[in-house]
Amino acid sequence: MWDVDPSYIQSVKEIVEDALFPEEGLDKDEVGHAGGVGGLVIVRDLDFYSYCESCMLPFYFKCHVGYVPSGQRVLGLSKLSRVTNVFAKRLQEPQRLANEVCSALHEGIQPTGVAIVLECKHIHSPDTESNLIDPNHKEVVGVLVSSGSGAFENKDADMWDDFFGLLKFRGIEKDRIHDKVKLDQCWCPSLYSSVAPKNEDINPNMVAAVASILKSLGEDPTKKELKGTPGRYTKWLMNFKCSSIDTMLNGSLQSGIQDALHTDEKVGFELHSELNLPFLSQCEHHLLPFHGVVHIGYFVSKGFHPIGKTFVQSIVHFYGFKLQVQERLTKQIAETISSLVGKNVIVVVEASHTCMISRGIEKFGSNTATIAALGCFSTDLAARAPFLESIPGPKPL
Repeated sequence: MWDVDPSYIQSVKEIVEDALFPEEGLDKDEVGHAGGVGGLVIVRDLDFYSYCESCMLPFYFKCHVGYVPSGQRVLGLSKLSRVTNVFAKRLQEPQRLANEVCSALHEGIQPTGVAIVLECKHIHSPDTESNLIDPNHKEVVGVLVSSGSGAFENKDADMWDDFFGLLKFRGIEKDRIHDKVKLDQCWCPSLYSSVAPKNEDINPNMVAAVASILKSLGEDPTKKELKGTPGRYTKWLMNFKCSSIDTMLNGSLQSGIQDALHTDEKVGFELHSELNLPFLSQCEHHLLPFHGVVHIGYFVSKGFHPIGKTFVQSIVHFYGFKLQVQERLTKQIAETISSLVGKNVIVVVEASHTCMISRGIEKFGSNTATIAALGCFSTDLAARAPFLESIPGPKPL
């Protein structure tokens, strides 16, 4: 018999009850609203992670929460974060998460109204059917959802204008909010992605093991929302079994090498770079995904054709589809490129790790960079500097 983790079913009431404070607000003879009698209170940019109920993978989100006090009572601001965290620790989908936080705060504070806006980001599923990631591939799916109660229950209420007016500097616009129908169609990639291991049955023992994890959390794996979750999570794990990918990479080697070695005339050397090659991998220590971009530089003799970008991407893709650590991934890519073009190779990998936000560390927005420098890149700063300076800054998600 599994014991349910108490943090998974923590009560909101015990958080709120001891954190309500009296605050009178404006004097009665003044016109307006403020403090304990109607002024809007907002806490922005609260960072959290949760777990997608459809695939059990972590997703991360930024929460903006506001409420209008009533009854001359205000809530300690830190408790808005703690209440949100109660529901974030459960298997979730964005709209229900927003609704649950909104409802709990309204019941606990009994204000004039509560407003919640969540910016949620979910990684894409890997594509094992291709040895090339589409150059337009996005690493994450982003959605914006909202929930309101009381004075915010009507989506067109004037209170929402005040709320979004205080979020405009975050680039959040009211017309970007997803409705329920569109959200169902675009949120979790596992629900609409065609990728899955081919010609291989999903091990029922693995599915049963995942279902037992759900039970240990106090969830019912047979309910509608979770019925397919164990199978989808198992498919995610199986995507990183590399038997077919080895064949795909080996089949590309001959044409890739021929392109790289084709030459007209060798006169000196020049630096060639491939930047922002996307990848998705899985941390072998925690079985959690990490994703990012790879930058590759190498010297090629003038007159030689550099390795085709498609082939370089296939190498990155190949090593990503293994249980990995980022340092090893960087080294393996560098050594493979070196075997094709000579020893002078430099590789930089920039990645975001979900284990950095979902294991109690909660370092949201952190990014890890690793470097492998071979040949002259390892000893000559003048060789490294032009390549490192060419690496572009981060793009907005």
